Amino acid sequence: MLNRCELVARAAYVLRGNSTGSMTRAAPDLYPHQWSWDAAFVAVGLAHLDVPRSCAELDSLFAGQWRTGMLPHIVFDPHANGYFPGPDRWACANLTDDAPTQPRTSGVCQPPVHALAVERIADVAAYQGGAAAAHVKEWLPSTFDRLLAWHRYLARRRDPDGDGLLTVYHGWESGMDNSPRWDAVYSRVTVGAELPLYARWDIEVVVDPSQRPTSAEYDRYLWIVERLKLARYDDAEVRRTAEFLATDVFASAVFAVANEALADLATRLGRPEGAELREAAERFRRGVAGALDPGSGLAVDTDLLTGAPLPAETCAGFAPLVCGGLDAEQEREMLALLRSPQWTGHPALRHPVLPTTSPSSPDFRPRAYWRGPSWPVMNWFVAWMLARRGVTDVAEALRRAALAELSEGSLAEYYEPMTGEPLGSVDQSWSAAATLDLVLTHAWSD
Repeated sequence: MLNRCELVARAAYVLRGNSTGSMTRAAPDLYPHQWSWDAAFVAVGLAHLDVPRSCAELDSLFAGQWRTGMLPHIVFDPHANGYFPGPDRWACANLTDDAPTQPRTSGVCQPPVHALAVERIADVAAYQGGAAAAHVKEWLPSTFDRLLAWHRYLARRRDPDGDGLLTVYHGWESGMDNSPRWDAVYSRVTVGAELPLYARWDIEVVVDPSQRPTSAEYDRYLWIVERLKLARYDDAEVRRTAEFLATDVFASAVFAVANEALADLATRLGRPEGAELREAAERFRRGVAGALDPGSGLAVDTDLLTGAPLPAETCAGFAPLVCGGLDAEQEREMLALLRSPQWTGHPALRHPVLPTTSPSSPDFRPRAYWRGPSWPVMNWFVAWMLARRGVTDVAEALRRAALAELSEGSLAEYYEPMTGEPLGSVDQSWSAAATLDLVLTHAWSD
């Protein structure tokens, strides 16, 4: 087991090793491109090492921003080959003028954590002072404009009815690809015979099939992509023709607090959009709170094609703890649930971390991607958001548990929660970034 200093050194080594110079590969073998929410989190980790390089990470991601303001979930490295589905499969620039021709990108998005990353980078730079603070001061105005376009895209095109809940067109947009959250939605997707043949990249790298989505699941993922292509990635047409259309309570909670962070940045820069952003924050906070299921004590998504709720015991159900909005008693009950034997207090857990699915749920599969394993990045993010809201005791307990899990040193993509076995890809960039922020932010904020 590594001590804190060794763990920081190991994390810094991984981030530098995964860098191409201007972007950071999400993982050296499994994910050789730049993923949207990965990049935001990686930028936070990099800020502790090199603030200008941290800013460059987000600049690289924003180079792929669409004309609509959408930040695509993948910006492809033109020098990396083999990954599937690659830019040719997405064919975005061939189908819509909204997509850039270079860099090439995917056609869906991921949770909007980017304003929160910018807030954290600015805090780190302010702590460091000197050249770091000066660099961020110069960088922030143009970054604000790009973030504002991203937020307006989400508020207007992904919640056109103003309900305070973002719509996702694919489970990939949630970042939690095969989560039980989406089982009912995926079950209604009928894969057509015209689905083009493909060869998966992920199972060539992670050879244990129990750790990855099944072939049937992957067929559905790619069929949804084909449907998006038929709609030419037009939001209105997608809503009209989609086979996957659901609210995402977790992304909506992220968006609520990200709007707060961007509103604070507007105030700092003397920009007039602060009121617009605070209204959006409150709208999405209300939407998330309104998704609370009294029976399970968790927030739930909704299948927008049927109107049916999507009950599932997953970590996404704790979305209100990310953004607030519950009354005092509801929040106490949700925090108690988080620490209960159904979740971080489960007696069989190796560490009291947050599994992606409750070990008490019939859907729990401890080795299967987002269906049970513990993800360091989720433990860190939830701890970060709880601390940001002042729930420091629960945040600190989760922070200690996350570091205990990471101390075995592989900085894996995810972990078997009962044994602590590292799973998926090792040397995962956002696991390294989470490690740096878990240790170093705590050190300088004491």
